Amino acid sequence: MSKNLLTIVIGVAWLTGQSTTTPAGRVDAAQIFHDVETLAADDMEGRLAGSPGGEKARAYVLGRLKEAGVAPLSEGFERPFTFASRTQGERKGANLVGVIRGSRDPDRYIVLTAHYDHIGVRNGQVFNGADDNASGTAALFAIGAHLSANRPKNSVILAALDGEESGLLGARAFLDKPPVDVNAMVVNVNLDMIGRDPSDKLYASGTRVYPFLRPLLEKASAAAPLKLIFGHDDPNQREDWTRDSDHYAFHQAKIPFIYIGVEDFDQHHRATDDYETMTHAFYVRAVETAIQVVKSFDASLDVIMKERSGGK
Repeated sequence: MSKNLLTIVIGVAWLTGQSTTTPAGRVDAAQIFHDVETLAADDMEGRLAGSPGGEKARAYVLGRLKEAGVAPLSEGFERPFTFASRTQGERKGANLVGVIRGSRDPDRYIVLTAHYDHIGVRNGQVFNGADDNASGTAALFAIGAHLSANRPKNSVILAALDGEESGLLGARAFLDKPPVDVNAMVVNVNLDMIGRDPSDKLYASGTRVYPFLRPLLEKASAAAPLKLIFGHDDPNQREDWTRDSDHYAFHQAKIPFIYIGVEDFDQHHRATDDYETMTHAFYVRAVETAIQVVKSFDASLDVIMKERSGGK
């Protein structure tokens, strides 16, 4: 079966009898499948930061953010940065950063992040990174579209970050030259690997460090199609994800974070991380659950701000 036909079959199977984007948080499944399939195609060459494949992916991400109704900030969408490569000298990456303005408090921000880069081509084989992290990137578009149609009370920055696989380079560049005052960034929600789990296990990592976020996540989980599991944030356990993705740069900047992801150990950084091997129905529910998390944080941002400032 061709990739395009597979997308159609899966999308129709999911959407039969169901609507697309709604105020309840339903997403357009066919669209997110198409976005992941496009970003994880061989012609993106594994989306390595600083490569032609990375540039091609960036152009697609920019177009989809605009289509989702995400607006640029003062310096435009593209935030370039340079970094040193051990084998190729100085290389260029770029974050794509936009915003959905809040209806009540537009100068307070939830920062929603997902890295769009992957690890490129190795030994002639393309590593497509469907779960890692085309899945989180495509979720940005779906969440942006939802927020455009259902405006939040507070502003939401949507940041497609580059260079995560090279050492969280995009996240660090984002915070080195922040698009808004760092103190106005109240909380970070990082989406990285949300597209594959046959057991329907979606983790929200970070509540051990920021316990005040747990009740808000439990509220989101109660309204979501997936029950969030808490964990992978204990430094005394082997699988501590605190340092494993872009949220760590926010944590270092003293911005509370929640990392939403899955235990995709078997296919992490493997050539089998393809669109066809994703858990498609789970992925749709994961995106819809992420929408509920953003909505819960938006409704209670005063609580997060108070806790962040030590209860003052």
